Amino acid sequence: MNNNDLETIQKRIDYTFENLDLLQQAFVRRSYSRENGGEDNEVLEFIGDKVLDFIIVKRLAETYGFMISDCDDFNRYEDFDEFACEKNESQLSEIKKELIQKKSLAEQIDRLKLADYLIVGKGDRRQNTTHEPSVKEDLFEAILGAVAIDCNWNIAILTEVVNAMLMPERILDRDEEEINYMAYIDEWHVKNYYSLPTFHYGETSGWYAPVRYEIRTQAQRLNLKKCWINVFDENFIGSAPTQTEARLNACISLYNYLKQNNLLLTIRDEIANPNPEDAISQLEILARRGYFSIPVYKFKELHDENGNPIWHCKCRISEEKKTYSAKSSSKKEAKKAAAYKMLRFVLKK
Repeated sequence: MNNNDLETIQKRIDYTFENLDLLQQAFVRRSYSRENGGEDNEVLEFIGDKVLDFIIVKRLAETYGFMISDCDDFNRYEDFDEFACEKNESQLSEIKKELIQKKSLAEQIDRLKLADYLIVGKGDRRQNTTHEPSVKEDLFEAILGAVAIDCNWNIAILTEVVNAMLMPERILDRDEEEINYMAYIDEWHVKNYYSLPTFHYGETSGWYAPVRYEIRTQAQRLNLKKCWINVFDENFIGSAPTQTEARLNACISLYNYLKQNNLLLTIRDEIANPNPEDAISQLEILARRGYFSIPVYKFKELHDENGNPIWHCKCRISEEKKTYSAKSSSKKEAKKAAAYKMLRFVLKK
């Protein structure tokens, strides 16, 4: 690797190294160091994996999370200043998984054209391992590990490098593509047929040219995996180079059919038995499944003519113009009643 190569790589990852030896080390595979001595990139890869995990979790919290005190109607004398999030734990995990899965990191290495600079031994060269997604994933993480050490763990710098290399906005800024089609079809099938769907697999051949974000792959005739699911006595088919992608495409095919025929699940399918006793948790379930943001409750203590406390609770959802309130001598009961009014409203929409 010469100085021109190092300069090119630094421009592509948007970071200038103080110690260029660290950058070169990020590209050294163990097969090369075994044959020629020196350090390889495996420990850098370990470090980069943890750096990437932290930066992405931080980005997700900043994108979807907020403090209750940031809401316009926050009252510091009545409300708890808690952390709330537009996505639940499961949704955040799915987004994080999609961002940093092997395929995603490999695609970004391809976009940056960095695999060509890998320094490999004879065995790797003979087996052409530089084209394997796992090798590209390792390289992505090793580069981050090298940056972490070189910048002395500067979070702002690491965030900028992750943004430049990973382009997380391609997923975070999506609308319709945000759907987890496989999870959705599983849920839809369970609600309609009381069992998980059965997928069938085979092989076929055909032209395949996926378009993934900024990456364009020229169409090629390939031996493809085929997946299909039978619903309404009709096969919904997907094909792709891998079985997982074929299953995803089959789910997308079925999802599009359901959408076109107004057969998708609605908010009313989510709650089997709306009732006042469980209204608070039922509203939260709907919020965590993405129908609206986490409900906010505001309390005010009043008193009757005898001086006994009367609690007034107001339930608000940021996406809705309506708010619902209730009164009770019990703070908890007032909250339940307000939540139930809001629950009935959102289920009737």
